[in-house]
Amino acid sequence: MKQTQRLDKILAHVGIGTRSELKRLAKEGAIYVNGVKVKDSGMQVNPDTDIITVNGEPVLYREFVYLMMNKPQGVVSATEDNRDRTVVDLLDKVYAPFEVFPVGRLDKDTEGFLLLTNDGKLAHNLLSPRKHVPKTYFAKVEWEVNESDREAFSQGVTLDDGYETLPGILRILKTGNESENEPSEIELTIMEGKFHQVKRMFQAVGKKVVYLKRISMGPLALDPSLALGQVRELSKDELLALQSAN
Repeated sequence: MKQTQRLDKILAHVGIGTRSELKRLAKEGAIYVNGVKVKDSGMQVNPDTDIITVNGEPVLYREFVYLMMNKPQGVVSATEDNRDRTVVDLLDKVYAPFEVFPVGRLDKDTEGFLLLTNDGKLAHNLLSPRKHVPKTYFAKVEWEVNESDREAFSQGVTLDDGYETLPGILRILKTGNESENEPSEIELTIMEGKFHQVKRMFQAVGKKVVYLKRISMGPLALDPSLALGQVRELSKDELLALQSAN
């Protein structure tokens, strides 16, 4: 059975215009469906099979969008904020009609991989504590991170509120030296996302994170070609990988 929707609803969803504006466009003869001029912008169409054009331009209907962002420092992971710029503020206006939201949070001073979508089901699955979706971070830590820290993280550590974390995988990329003012460089993979978790895990072993960047979430790694603040849509393969991980 065909899945039909109102034409004006479809066009409004992809940002072509409001219902009153679309009614005017139909009167002006600017909207066509399957090569036929539309008189009623409220007519039923199938967005998957019908060919819709507005002012001669084809309309690509999508219910959901999936965006990868390289989040910069100084912006908050929210759709709106009274004080700070949000990750949604960084998006091109073409995405405004889709009302995307960040999947999970990165701290204001944390950079890196952030997924934004309007697919609530996918977001729920990725954030569900039962799923244990891995997230990997690169961090600089004062000062020396050593084998005892790696062992502690592999067992799970107790946070400042008494919460016992799941085991994490700590990889020491570079051992720091306090006398030379050199931080350690590490990668940490965790299976949960408690508030400030990476920073608090290092606090639990007496260390301080001075720089933090998420480099992957689930099967997806941050695209190295994305500059800070840049966004791109997921490829079909990336989306399939993400959906399969759920």
